[in-house]
Amino acid sequence: MFEHKNQKVISRPRFKRRVAKYAFVAAGVIGASWVLGAVGYYYLSGGDKPDQPSLDWVSAFYNAAMILGGMGPVDDLYTDTAKWFASFYALFSGITFLSATSIFFAPFIHRFLHVLHVDDNDN
Repeated sequence: MFEHKNQKVISRPRFKRRVAKYAFVAAGVIGASWVLGAVGYYYLSGGDKPDQPSLDWVSAFYNAAMILGGMGPVDDLYTDTAKWFASFYALFSGITFLSATSIFFAPFIHRFLHVLHVDDNDN
């Protein structure tokens, strides 16, 4: 996937393409998680009583974004199912956000470490 430490450092255009590819994958992971959360909030947030309405799409999307970004929930949830979903989605979001961050930064960290290991003769 990445070049070996005995190989030369790749050129800037190839590195830019690699960064774009990894950024696209990280954005896809975040986007898919965001959609999963919005769908879950929309379908699972309905209350048992008429005065406890379910969240609309905008509110569900907003709640999913706030959880995924680490800010916390916005709207109150009334059913046990919604609370279970929110709990597991919060744990899932924390892991997903850290994973997407590591995917994004992997090419930069590899290039930095690779440059440190290149021999002076390989310039």
